[in-house]
Amino acid sequence: MMKTFEFSIIASGVDPEADDFGDRFYDAGGDDALVAYQKGHIILDFAREADAIDEAVASAIENVRAAGAVVDRIEPDPLVSLADIAERTGLTRAAISNYFKGSRGKNFPAPVAKVTSDSPLWDWAAVAHWMAANQKVPVELSVEACVLKEANAAIGAGEVHLADRLKRRAQQAVQAFKVA
Repeated sequence: MMKTFEFSIIASGVDPEADDFGDRFYDAGGDDALVAYQKGHIILDFAREADAIDEAVASAIENVRAAGAVVDRIEPDPLVSLADIAERTGLTRAAISNYFKGSRGKNFPAPVAKVTSDSPLWDWAAVAHWMAANQKVPVELSVEACVLKEANAAIGAGEVHLADRLKRRAQQAVQAFKVA
């Protein structure tokens, strides 16, 4: 069953002043992306139809690369604040704070950045997994977060062909909930 997946690819390597800037991405298969140049980055906001998130992300990356661009990362951002968590899950910030403090659940993931500040950041994939495991959000949200995290790791490692790696990660994420 086809579903629409929304995510952004941050890219570089194509001149935003070129006459064919937007057409390059459209012609390379990115006709389902809004292309913009902001803050020194090419941003492609995708609304891609696919059977699964891994297929959507892998095919979008291939399309962006076919346009001659370098994929720098995939968003939404993997680091989230409590407010971001509330927004992504559709829960209140108060509920998320209670999970973090341990008053409404145990073993909420610890922050991974800005730990000593008043506004720490969490790994979205770890939080989404915890939320799904505790039946606060659908498992699909956790799978999507895991696939995007894996895609960013592969991009950071310079991997070119991501489809198989992302498919394996999606299957592992789903399997984690079947055995639990």
